[in-house]
Amino acid sequence: MKKTDKANLIEDLSSKIAEYAHFYVADTSGLNAGATSELRRLCFQKDVKMMVVKNTLFLKAIEQSEKNIEGLDVALKGTSAVLFSNTGNVPAKLIKDFRKKAEIPALKGAFVEESVYLGDNQLEALTAIKSKEELLGDVIALLQSPMKNVVSALQSGGSTIHGLLKTLEERN
Repeated sequence: MKKTDKANLIEDLSSKIAEYAHFYVADTSGLNAGATSELRRLCFQKDVKMMVVKNTLFLKAIEQSEKNIEGLDVALKGTSAVLFSNTGNVPAKLIKDFRKKAEIPALKGAFVEESVYLGDNQLEALTAIKSKEELLGDVIALLQSPMKNVVSALQSGGSTIHGLLKTLEERN
């Protein structure tokens, strides 16, 4: 590969790191062409960008990026596929679902929510991370719950008070 091609690839990877908030590094060695194609298709459906990169070029792209990503260099050994996403848990769920068919890909590391996760044993923790939209939904549900209780109590209490007043009126 020529130096200009390498420089262009590093620049492209650096822009992807800046464009996407999260990325995962996975080991896809051992996948045949059909399985790799299926994994790419799933990534496309879930709005995840998958790229197979050389580890040294990806390390240089990380160094060029403005994000503080330290410690991920340990995961960059062997064949590496990088999954870029703007939702933190989508690639983890995608890997977990894909593993139902095969034991590959293995998670090497991830940069999610400004933190570095290393090793395949972190996959469960990464699937449990809630996205921004899920957290907002939880907060809205929590805020609506007391309001619904008050409205419900007022509605049920209103008919009771109305019945009591009507009874008192009929007595007089």
